[in-house]
Amino acid sequence: MSAERGELHELVDALPDDQVVRVLADVRRRLPRPTEPVWPPAFFGMGVDKEGRTDLSVSVDEVLAGGFGVSRS
Repeated sequence: MSAERGELHELVDALPDDQVVRVLADVRRRLPRPTEPVWPPAFFGMGVDKEGRTDLSVSVDEVLAGGFGVSRS
């Protein structure tokens, strides 16, 4: 941990409780906003089914329309 980060910890710990909410809001504004996770993740659907389909993750409802483990033939 850098000296600056250590000092920041000490200063935050010394804050009066009535100032914590304002300081916390300021710190949150300085952080990058998290992005919504993309679903399905890129690594999903890398397999190939018996019919050569590779879009299994995006068409799961169609693929499993008959139920899990049911043959589509």
